[in-house]
Amino acid sequence: MNDFPILTVLWVVPLLGAIGIAFGPRGVIAKQAALVVSLATLVIGVAAAVQFDRDGSGFQLEETHTWIEAFGVHYALGLDGLGLLLVLLTVALVPIVVLAAWNDSPDDECKPWFAWALALEALSLVVFLATDVFLFYVVFEATLIPAYFLIGGFGRAKRSAAALKFLMFQLGGGLVLLGSVIGLYVVSADEGSPSYLFDDLQQLDISTSAGRWLFAGFFIAFAIKAPLFPVHTWLADTTEQATPPTSVLLVCVLDKIGTFGMLRFCLGLFPEASEWATPLVVVLALVSIVYGAFVAIGQDDILRLIGLTSLSHFGFITLGIFVFTNQGANGSILYMVNHGVATAALFLVAGFVIRRRGTTLISRMGGLEKVTPVAAGLFLVAALATAGLPGLSQFVSEILVLISAFDYRWYVGAIAVTGIVLAAIYALWAYQKMFTGPKDAALDAEVSAGGEGVVDLGRRELAVLAPLMLALVLFGFYPAPLLDVANPFSEQLLEHTGVHDDGPRVPAEAAHDGQSEDH
Repeated sequence: MNDFPILTVLWVVPLLGAIGIAFGPRGVIAKQAALVVSLATLVIGVAAAVQFDRDGSGFQLEETHTWIEAFGVHYALGLDGLGLLLVLLTVALVPIVVLAAWNDSPDDECKPWFAWALALEALSLVVFLATDVFLFYVVFEATLIPAYFLIGGFGRAKRSAAALKFLMFQLGGGLVLLGSVIGLYVVSADEGSPSYLFDDLQQLDISTSAGRWLFAGFFIAFAIKAPLFPVHTWLADTTEQATPPTSVLLVCVLDKIGTFGMLRFCLGLFPEASEWATPLVVVLALVSIVYGAFVAIGQDDILRLIGLTSLSHFGFITLGIFVFTNQGANGSILYMVNHGVATAALFLVAGFVIRRRGTTLISRMGGLEKVTPVAAGLFLVAALATAGLPGLSQFVSEILVLISAFDYRWYVGAIAVTGIVLAAIYALWAYQKMFTGPKDAALDAEVSAGGEGVVDLGRRELAVLAPLMLALVLFGFYPAPLLDVANPFSEQLLEHTGVHDDGPRVPAEAAHDGQSEDH
């Protein structure tokens, strides 16, 4: 155990930054402070990653302090492979989002957005680090506060209604989760000494019926958060009305809590119930994959279209989780990271184009390729990444999930493959309509008048997108660093569930090492 509480420092820094910005001076200094704090958080996150032992098992860098002794509640943080990848995704995306939102609001009005963004980062980090279920629940609910104000306070005309819909869905899921959290206390108290520590809860002898009821509460909350069909309807409304940087924080960071929770708590605490529920969950995942991709085709609002594509992607992630294979678990973990990168790039390029055209409607953006070739090219790369083009990072994730799906049932894999076909259709359709399709009359007028208002990406915008594009290509050709971190967690999780996976291991080196040791 490390004497320096680096995990506490990791989330306290952005929280203090948010408070400082909220009560500090207005103007450009608020932006600058947000950027400095987000970069400092990134440095701390990288420092924690350097101390992390990739070959180790269980939680590392742990911090545990008694909080509410009578109920067995602790302030407990720890880091494993799953948490590390999502922590790094979060701390890497926030500085990018801060730069992307630099000019979204006048200097004297921008302070609240940056403060809420840092607050959401801080709370999300605690969620990914919490090793006490009660602490997890408290922060799980607390993330709704900054998220609500980010949606309702900034964006388009119907943002208040979208924020309320978001809040109602999330609060409903939180109430169901609370019932299961209380149920865990009852079960642990019956065992002798109540405790909410994750490691203690894993040792409980939970009856079959109790485990299935408790699993249901956790899964429903996480299905809403992810989201998964049929509790997904808040997603497209939210991305349509929120600003693109806000949508990045919601879809690429906050929504990952849902699939993170499925891995950590559903499979980690209720393996029997998770296996029992697998047929139903697989059906819901397949419906999400096909329905999300199908409905995205032909959407005229680009931000709504991107939101619906994420419904399809979360279906892939959930499918990989519940087929109980090493490849499926690793594919889902990689999918969470790669989806965060690709979808962030797609949202941000779309946002930059929207600022130039003054509309989110695809039908009014035709012919932009001639005046914004760089934006067109980067949008195409991000769109093809979301469609699973080989050579880009999301392809690796989808292949792993699809292999595991075919191993589970051939027809499950066959249905899931249609999601990739539909993804290619909506990605190329959106690109063609926005950039290479028939020219919009208003755009023609602007170009003939000198092109004012329609210019290509500037240096700040290129700086925002460059790391995302680099990650898409790098992890497309060399996913080993991600797999090396994810694999020990996946192996340990499958061992805990008691499901024997006869399929090949990912990465392959892990299997060879295990075989050599056996011999």
